[in-house]
Amino acid sequence: MAVAPTGGKGPTMLTEWMQDLADALGVDLASVGDAELVDLILDLARDAAHAVDRPAAPLTTFLVGYAAAQHGGGRACLAESAAAARDLAAAWERRSSTDRPGDEPPDGHRTAGGIAES
Repeated sequence: MAVAPTGGKGPTMLTEWMQDLADALGVDLASVGDAELVDLILDLARDAAHAVDRPAAPLTTFLVGYAAAQHGGGRACLAESAAAARDLAAAWERRSSTDRPGDEPPDGHRTAGGIAES
C-alpha cells in the first residue's frame, strides 16, 4: 500500500493505523488506500467540520463510506459519495447560520448532539 497522507502525527503513523484498522475490519485497503483518496477523505472531514460543526467530520466520513458500500463499494463509489458530501458541505457553508436546519430545535426542545429530545 502506498499511502502517504499529510498532517497529524505524520504519514507513517497514519499509514500504520490505516493498515491495522483495515486488517481488523477485514478490508482490502489496497483497493482504495492511495494517498490521493486518503487526502480526499481528510479534506472532506475538514470541510464538514468547518462548514457544519466539528462533530460533522466523523459522521460525514462514516456516512460517505457507508453510502459507498451501499452503492457497490470500491474507489469510484467512494469518490462519488465524497463529492456529494463535499458539495453539500460547501452549500452549508454558503448559507447563513439562521438558515441551517437543526440550529433551532422544534418546539423549543433542548438538543443532545443536535438531535431534538422530547
